[in-house]
Amino acid sequence: MSDTKQSSSPLQVNPQPVPKIGRSERTRATILNAAFDFVWSHPFREMTVQALMAETGVSRSAFYQYFDDRYELMQAMLDILQEEIFDNAASWYSGVGDPVALLREALAGLVRVCHGRGPFMQAVADAAPSDQRMETAWKRFLGRFDDAISARIEADQEQGLIPAFDARPLAVALNRLDAHTLLEAFGRRPRSRPEPVREALTRIWISTLYGVEWVVSESSTLVRTEKERKKPQ
Repeated sequence: MSDTKQSSSPLQVNPQPVPKIGRSERTRATILNAAFDFVWSHPFREMTVQALMAETGVSRSAFYQYFDDRYELMQAMLDILQEEIFDNAASWYSGVGDPVALLREALAGLVRVCHGRGPFMQAVADAAPSDQRMETAWKRFLGRFDDAISARIEADQEQGLIPAFDARPLAVALNRLDAHTLLEAFGRRPRSRPEPVREALTRIWISTLYGVEWVVSESSTLVRTEKERKKPQ
């Protein structure tokens, strides 16, 4: 069943877990959470500093202690989304063992995050054509995943887990497919159910990279033996 009403983003920004959290960090997290909540029910064009800060209980002037304008705020939110996706997809990017099982886990994490952040992703995509900074930020965001996916494919190719081909164009194609599919499914209400989206992406990725014979299996006989890779920056 698709959702029809959601009061706020289900994923929240938390201050850094330090022994004593300063007021400044809490205030910044409050603003970021308010912004994520805002785009759940309003298009980006309606986001003004006054409207946003009215939801926080913090003075309007406090906004400018952390962000120059709403576009800088959006870039900070995009950085958070990138970190969440990499964290949830780290199994495939950095893990060892069965790459098919690792990829299934990573795609499940990707869909989980984007199901929660979909309206924000749509807000960034909507803002990019009208603001060069947002366009640059969106391209940089996608480019970091292009780099990470290319590197992972090439590393698996070196072990004979993936056939030999030019990894970069395929990485870009898969990444853009993900972006379009996730925006279409989760960018606007009512959102699609996450399970069919996850299944579709999983079928495409596994069959394209590791072979169609592993699509219906939860695991494979393939083994990635390299040492653990660092998370892409």
